Amino acid sequence: MSSRWIDIKAQDGGTFKAYLSLPRQAEKAGKGPGIVLIQEIFGVNAHIRGVADQYASDGYTVLAPDMFWRMQPMVELGYDGDDFQKGIGYMQKMDFAAGLKDLTATVAALRGMPECSGKVASIGYCMGGMLSYLCAANAGVDAAVCYYGGGIHNKLEEAAKIKCPVLFHFAGDDAHIPAAAVEAVQKTFAGRSGVRIDVYPGANHGFNCWDRAAYHQQSAALARGRSLAFLATTIS
Repeated sequence: MSSRWIDIKAQDGGTFKAYLSLPRQAEKAGKGPGIVLIQEIFGVNAHIRGVADQYASDGYTVLAPDMFWRMQPMVELGYDGDDFQKGIGYMQKMDFAAGLKDLTATVAALRGMPECSGKVASIGYCMGGMLSYLCAANAGVDAAVCYYGGGIHNKLEEAAKIKCPVLFHFAGDDAHIPAAAVEAVQKTFAGRSGVRIDVYPGANHGFNCWDRAAYHQQSAALARGRSLAFLATTIS
């Protein structure tokens, strides 16, 4: 993969970094559909960069913005102890309205890149899963994938704004998202065309992350396959 950090102009002034991973065909002036990849509370760390490279290997042009730049640029944390608490602290202090503006700017920047064929999806994990949901409602993406998005059930009034296809992945044994929250999302989107909600029995929060103890290989592989099929039929 060819990857690098680039600068994106914020809507309200200043610039922030985003990790760009290009598909192999981009080296020959090819193009790929775009993905805005949205971090967990741990920053655009090695795992998120690895996921970006993974989707780039499937032919997508991937851009992962630094969502905590307004508090501390280039945060990169692990998953346990003090790092976990630091991540929670950043999330609690984050201005989500400003973050959504940054994601809107990222979508526009990606769509305007010569390596992007035009259509753009958002994919997010945990905090990023909820932000991907908000992108579907507000940031002009063509499709959205939301992995175990915490807090979506508290923002279901946004559902009426969503016109693009959305894929939700929830863990069946999530220690952070109660079953009642998942049921609220299911009820809200019941009968909605273009919306799919999958729940993974035996999986816990963070099951997609191979660097976490919660990694659940079968669920991660199944969700990734479903995500790729979803992207292939919505933005490719």
